[in-house]
Amino acid sequence: MKFNKVLENIQTYEAGKPIELVVREFGIAPENVVKLASNENPIGTNPAIAKVIRSNADIAHLYPDDSMFELKDALGHKFDVSADNIIIGAGSDQVLEFISRALLNENESVLMSAVTFAMYEIYARQMGAKIIRTQSWEHKYEEFIEAYRMHKPKIMYICTPNNPTGDAIPREEVLKIIEAVSSDTLIVVDGAYMEYAAAKDAAYAITPNDVLTYDNVIYLGTFSKAHGLGGMRVGYGIAQPGLIKELYKMRPPFNITTLSLLVAIEACRNDTFVERSIALHQEQIKRYEAFAKENGFEYIESYTNFITYLFPETMDSTLISDALLRRGVIIRNLASYGMNGVRITIGTQKQNDVFFKHFSEVIS
Repeated sequence: MKFNKVLENIQTYEAGKPIELVVREFGIAPENVVKLASNENPIGTNPAIAKVIRSNADIAHLYPDDSMFELKDALGHKFDVSADNIIIGAGSDQVLEFISRALLNENESVLMSAVTFAMYEIYARQMGAKIIRTQSWEHKYEEFIEAYRMHKPKIMYICTPNNPTGDAIPREEVLKIIEAVSSDTLIVVDGAYMEYAAAKDAAYAITPNDVLTYDNVIYLGTFSKAHGLGGMRVGYGIAQPGLIKELYKMRPPFNITTLSLLVAIEACRNDTFVERSIALHQEQIKRYEAFAKENGFEYIESYTNFITYLFPETMDSTLISDALLRRGVIIRNLASYGMNGVRITIGTQKQNDVFFKHFSEVIS
């Protein structure tokens, strides 16, 4: 059987290892496994969301409202936009897929930073497009504009805050990049972790309305991080109606579940859980920063719910990650990104206590 030739150059996306795998492979009881690899909300499920799931479990056999009217209305009130500015996806990465399918082919290219969300490249390669990366893992204005002028990419990805590094760029610099790019290039502002950046420093806060005046910009957001709905898979894109109309041609019917739709509507109306999640994060991340300084290795200043540790040559991120895994602590090794470092989701105080205990023993 012959497959599409573009598949030859695509690496399968490697998700964070699940708790079940550690239980099976190492015989560790599930309650003794600490997962700090996938940037899930460590608090768990919002009680109000759990109530919605329980009270609507008996309608799981019904398709959702495919117009998603109530969710678009709730997002519209949240961001002061109209329903025709919004498209809903099964996670914001499905909206990324719509974008690639709508715009790319073997004659086009996409531009992104040297280290960023892997699905940008995977979706582009599925369409046969060329990948252009800047030299730095940071989003540097000069590097992006130089690469843009040289290659004239069809899509430019600005992931702020950036995954998997955790850094971010100020709102004014994002707008500066947008202003320097012609309308022939679509700029994707991926704000999956924006709630954390906005809480840390208002200068890094970007809202859909900041970019909605541009015909060639789409803002992406998700309920998977601060809202704690990673398992429900709901994301969204916000852009000018003409762009949204074209992306809708890529969208399959009923692309999120009935329960996912209901809980996302509830999440839009309930900010208390997000505020509590961010407060915990801001308190606990200080421990990670202090630990790095005390032990003589670097970290990237984080505007997300995770932190990236960068190790000197005397430390090996793969050996460290594997040793922690055997102890029931799951973190993200960044060796596949060409970095000798690890990404660690900031957990609860108890989870972080377990991490520091085992990590201290491993690196010693």
